[in-house]
Amino acid sequence: MKNPSLARTGLFGGNGLASGLLRRLVTSRLAQLRHGQLTVLEDGEEHVYGDPRATLRARIEILDPAAWALVASNGSIGSGEAYVHGYWTTPDLTAVIRVFVANLDVLDDMEGGLALLGRPLLHGLHWLNRNTRAGSQRNISAHYDLGNDLFERMLDPTMMYSAAQYEHPEQSLEAAQLNKLERICQKLRLTPDDHLLEIGSGWGGMAIHAATRFGCKVTSVTLSHEQHAHCQKRIAELGLQDRVEVLLKDYRDLEGRFDKLVSIEMIEAVGHRFLPTYFAQCARLLKDDGLMLLQAITIRDQRYEQARRSVDFIQRYIFPGGALPSVTRMLQVATEASDLNLVHMEDFGTDYARTLRAWHENLARARSELEGLGYDAYFYRLWEFYLCYCEGGFLERAIGTAQLLLAKPGARHAPLLGQLDA
Repeated sequence: MKNPSLARTGLFGGNGLASGLLRRLVTSRLAQLRHGQLTVLEDGEEHVYGDPRATLRARIEILDPAAWALVASNGSIGSGEAYVHGYWTTPDLTAVIRVFVANLDVLDDMEGGLALLGRPLLHGLHWLNRNTRAGSQRNISAHYDLGNDLFERMLDPTMMYSAAQYEHPEQSLEAAQLNKLERICQKLRLTPDDHLLEIGSGWGGMAIHAATRFGCKVTSVTLSHEQHAHCQKRIAELGLQDRVEVLLKDYRDLEGRFDKLVSIEMIEAVGHRFLPTYFAQCARLLKDDGLMLLQAITIRDQRYEQARRSVDFIQRYIFPGGALPSVTRMLQVATEASDLNLVHMEDFGTDYARTLRAWHENLARARSELEGLGYDAYFYRLWEFYLCYCEGGFLERAIGTAQLLLAKPGARHAPLLGQLDA
């Protein structure tokens, strides 16, 4: 079964202390909800928490009292574990996530109490996933080598696994992804004379778009064996071997100088500790007049330090070694570790919410087929929670998506806001 290990990291598992005591412990915190409304159904009884006038409403049903034990002993991670185990359900998982994100003080409080006892274990496990060269290889493989069968069914034909940019509400996911790629290439002012370096190949969508639409040469690097094999196949099918080269290599081991550099949602796999290394290496790899386009999932500046010291469900079960930077932290590190300067920035986090919803819908449509390929019910619920968890975060602006255009000192033609083609 293609199912990542989902251990019950809660202190009490599904038993232990009386479920009534644990229920009261959790519901006392739910009573603090001020934004949105949450209805909890258990054994035919309903309890309503939050603002009765709220338009943001969510509803959950407790199917097994073990849910209370997991939430009480492991906070937000425990709530995700309980969902994946089938201990609670909801008609709208994203709405549930949104209610809790809208009440971050309550969410933070849930990470205290009994949940504090399990925190050293979580931090120890996360420390083992730090992004050294060997660690990065393991972490990337843990997610991106789950099988191309999965991603081919969840993503659109471009195989872009990053935020799309929508031009209008009716636009398809594929069209929005192509729009994103086109805007990136325009921001970089790509020409046929450019040699573009891509850090984080994905499944080749960016490299192929740049080579076919703008005629440039592309060198791309990945640590994922599955992605590398897929890229090689697509490049050969399109006859682009003379223009696109994909290397199975750590970005820290790259040499040479390039005209332009692009890195789409790879920085989240760098880790807080290695941000200076990342920006210093990017600057070294660019020519004196080079441009770099960085797309990143970001956390609010005001929450960065707390997030840096915490471990959440995504880090525990989806992206080992993952870490969201803030815009301020990226710019601070880029300034201190390199000669790169910001010349343009764009945030489009709400577009990521739409992207995630589209992926979720694709995953749901392919569920039966994926089960036949070995992706079992636990895996589906794990990924359903992951996608809705992220969608809710973007809708409530707890996390964002930023494109930063950075320039070397010799660059003189960086585009400014409003200069992109329609």
